[in-house]
Amino acid sequence: MFIKQRQQIILNMIEKTGNITVEELVAKFNVSAPTIRADLNALAENHLLIRTHGGAIRAEQETQELSIEKLYDNRKNKNNDEKKIIAQKAINFIDDGDCIVLDASSTCYEVAKLLLSESMNLTILTHGLRTANLLKESPFFNVIIIGGVVKRGSNAIEGTLGLDIVKKFTIDKFFTSSYAVSIDDGLSDFSIYESELKTELIDYARQTFALIDHTKFEKNSIVKFGELSKLSKIITDNDLLFELKSEYEKIVPII
Repeated sequence: MFIKQRQQIILNMIEKTGNITVEELVAKFNVSAPTIRADLNALAENHLLIRTHGGAIRAEQETQELSIEKLYDNRKNKNNDEKKIIAQKAINFIDDGDCIVLDASSTCYEVAKLLLSESMNLTILTHGLRTANLLKESPFFNVIIIGGVVKRGSNAIEGTLGLDIVKKFTIDKFFTSSYAVSIDDGLSDFSIYESELKTELIDYARQTFALIDHTKFEKNSIVKFGELSKLSKIITDNDLLFELKSEYEKIVPII
């Protein structure tokens, strides 16, 4: 079993039970205690659980102090200059009359902010609560929420329940981001449920644009959701190494 698969199973177990011990996980996966501790530490570093003596507990909003909502704010402010550059490039690919999907990422939120100053007539589907709340103020946009499951404190609507809504529309362009991208694994992220939706959207949309800042290249996360060959373009900032850009451009155009 791969590390990412094991870590996702650990997250699923903690989501159901609220807590887990190293001893239980050693027995389940038949691996060493140091291996399990390394898994738990990696997940804790990404705020997906809280480490305890001998195990871990679910990252509850009350006990975590850094809630999911605050994590979203932190993500929104991280590499903010790069995200603004990427967003400015991205809106150049949006045309009057388009039907587009914006994911719940902080980078797509920057795209939404720029779109507010545009007078294009757009149909915009999103599973981002903040993004929808922002875009609804424009008289030019028809804004549609992609339905699904909302976890406490989360900005994203997760799961594939809303796909029936999506498939009532012809989606011209899907704009998405990810925690990581690599040549071997493509786009990857932490949430299996959000990644399921993104996988379906990539397959369904006429074009998919991945909005990825230079710090995310040649990294991996737990859940893969988009092969590079399925992307229309990767839009990044101006700091991606030339050698790395050249390797990726053998598979997908880089803007």
